[in-house]
Amino acid sequence: MFKWRKKKEYRAVSLSELTWKRFRKEPEGVISLVFILLVIAIAILGYLITPDHTPYCNHQQLEIAIRPPGFTVQLLQVKPEQTVPECGFFRRMLYGQPSQFRTIPIEGWRETADSVFVRMFEAGDEDEVGYAKSELCDEAPVITKKFLLGTDRYGRDVLSQLLIGSRISLAVGGISVFIALVIGILIGSIAGYFRGKVDDVLMWFINVVWSIPTLLLVIAISFALGKGFWQIFMAIGLTMWVDVARVVRGQIISLREKEFVEAGKALGYSSLHIIWKHLLPNVSGTVIVIAASNFSSAILMEAGLSFLGIGVQPPTPSWGMMMKENYAYIVLDNAYLAIIPGIAIMLLVLSFMLIGNTIQNAIRVKN
Repeated sequence: MFKWRKKKEYRAVSLSELTWKRFRKEPEGVISLVFILLVIAIAILGYLITPDHTPYCNHQQLEIAIRPPGFTVQLLQVKPEQTVPECGFFRRMLYGQPSQFRTIPIEGWRETADSVFVRMFEAGDEDEVGYAKSELCDEAPVITKKFLLGTDRYGRDVLSQLLIGSRISLAVGGISVFIALVIGILIGSIAGYFRGKVDDVLMWFINVVWSIPTLLLVIAISFALGKGFWQIFMAIGLTMWVDVARVVRGQIISLREKEFVEAGKALGYSSLHIIWKHLLPNVSGTVIVIAASNFSSAILMEAGLSFLGIGVQPPTPSWGMMMKENYAYIVLDNAYLAIIPGIAIMLLVLSFMLIGNTIQNAIRVKN
């Protein structure tokens, strides 16, 4: 009797598929990836999911300033003198919707045939104030609003500020890392491939920039470019490319003597073609790890600059700005106002660091 054995089928596995299989075996990396994707989704949806839909989440109500998490209040909705047009879907998502009503915190209210009488918030024994129904919102003259994370010293919703602040951290990290990668890969690949005098000149420039403390260089560039949203991207990006350039240069030097590079030269390929098509794909894994590390560094740097007052300027909400405005409450009963954005920064930075370590372990070739 002969037993037929089923022939084994073999399938080629790509490097990206193999890396993903190794990545999934690291639970901290998967959790970090899920958290980062959640923050990205929050940043994209923006004002569509924030309790405060006004631009910059800057709806101020001083009567309810410094209220604890879970604070609930009744708000009287009064029509403005001029009608506020309603924004479209995408404009509202990106820039917010100006409030269509003026809200007044109240403690109680009663309704008559043509008027609404209210007791002002914490007004004591003062008499009721009457409003004609024509002055109020037709659908709901009084609404109840709950502040899940409380309010700050201006009466703004802390949760809304926290959610929109994620945009700044991700935008600063993404754009700064992109600028750093473009400059670093360009200089590092040219220096490592051509060597000689080109390498000497570029390495001298890299070492000069490397010798200047990063934070001082960022502050100097910020003062030169000015304070603002886009200036902080340029300031951070122009100081983070050195690490990328040094690593790419070292990787290119180790690869330029390989057989496939010599084969490319023999086939008549240009230096640009060899660098772009053959050398850079072989250093992409290392560059991704450095980009993840630089992303977290950019987030910390933006928070530090905003805390010092030379980063993103009010009323644009950012986590660093929230810490700056509320750090004095750390010694008081409202320390959460500064601790909450600090925890958000810590979790996002930790997630990118864990992602970088996980990718490094996944792409590592095991003998």
